[in-house]
Amino acid sequence: MADEGRRGEEEDRGPGAAYQAFTGMEVLLEKLKELNYEQEVLEKHHMKHLSRHYFVSSPFLESNPGEQFYMFTILAAWLISAAGRTFTEPQEYDEPNATVSNVLAELRASGVKVDFPPSRLKSGSGEHVCFVLDQLAEAALRRRRFSFRRPAYPTETTEEESVMEDDAELTLSRVEEELIEEPDDEDEEENLIDLEALKVRTSQAVVLPADAPPPAIDAAEWSLEVERVLPQLKVAVRTDTKDWRIHMDQMHQHEDGIKSSLHETKNYLDKLQENIRKSLEKVSSREKYINHQLEHLIQEYRSAHAKQSQAKERYQEASGGVAERTRVLAEVSDELEKLKQEMEEKGSSMSDGAPVVKIKQSLTKLKQEIAQMDVRMGVIQHTLLQAKLKEKSNMTRDMHASSTPEFSSMLL
Repeated sequence: MADEGRRGEEEDRGPGAAYQAFTGMEVLLEKLKELNYEQEVLEKHHMKHLSRHYFVSSPFLESNPGEQFYMFTILAAWLISAAGRTFTEPQEYDEPNATVSNVLAELRASGVKVDFPPSRLKSGSGEHVCFVLDQLAEAALRRRRFSFRRPAYPTETTEEESVMEDDAELTLSRVEEELIEEPDDEDEEENLIDLEALKVRTSQAVVLPADAPPPAIDAAEWSLEVERVLPQLKVAVRTDTKDWRIHMDQMHQHEDGIKSSLHETKNYLDKLQENIRKSLEKVSSREKYINHQLEHLIQEYRSAHAKQSQAKERYQEASGGVAERTRVLAEVSDELEKLKQEMEEKGSSMSDGAPVVKIKQSLTKLKQEIAQMDVRMGVIQHTLLQAKLKEKSNMTRDMHASSTPEFSSMLL
């Protein structure tokens, strides 16, 4: 619905309204460059350079709302300070609503009419963000008494002068290229001019008198003559590769190159080290902030972990009890199976007549054994009676035998 409403507003304003934010952002970037925002803002906060359409909201552009909003607040605070008003620089983790409200309050104080809600700025991109930054940049430029002037266009040159300049440039470029090139073939070496012969020719040259009139020279003929003799004007100085001075010069050149490269490389490495150090400090500060923000969650996690450990211990104890009860259940099940088997055997025996026959046979056998036992008991009682009688007879005989000497002694 919001997209349909935005499309309706753009259609009401005209077909070029969708691209007005792009031109506004380009103008804003030029104003920021005039205010030297690269050294005062980007290098201070270690941020990357803004593109031409950084704050433009479009489905064809990559967007990062958090990064764009932070960049918007930093630029707004810097522009307000550049305009001569005090404004506290916002931090990355400040409340967005409060920051936006403070920026809009400063914008209203500078005399700019704001007819849109603060929520339009929380996305960090869009037409309203570009509008706010543009108004703040205008105020900062007025503070520095800077104004854009109309461009001064250069006067147009005639066609003949341009053609002559082009020919001169082409001729000079050809001369330089041909002088730079080294002769490769033997035919070209034959066309080279010897320096000694050149000195002799110059010494034997005819000197014109001072009052002689200057010769009439045509420019076209002169250029043709130059092009004709240009291949013969090459001068080659043959150097001896075994000369120690050449090696010495090469050593000095290499030393200078190494020193310059070392200096540049050291500067690059120092910058890289500084960037890494600042990145590490930023990462450590982010880590501390995240740890501080997530401290209560960490405490909750620790308490939940302790509860989980207690629950695991209780579960292990319960598992041990369950194992013991399972073993007892298995024993009871075995006893139950035995009882069932015995009951089945008894039930089958009760329904069968074989046990009765066995009982009768057992009774008969028992009666026989009882009769035998009675006989044995009778024999044992008779034997015992005889033993008792024999023992009694022996006792009486002994008594008579002992009583007879006593009676005789009494008589005496």
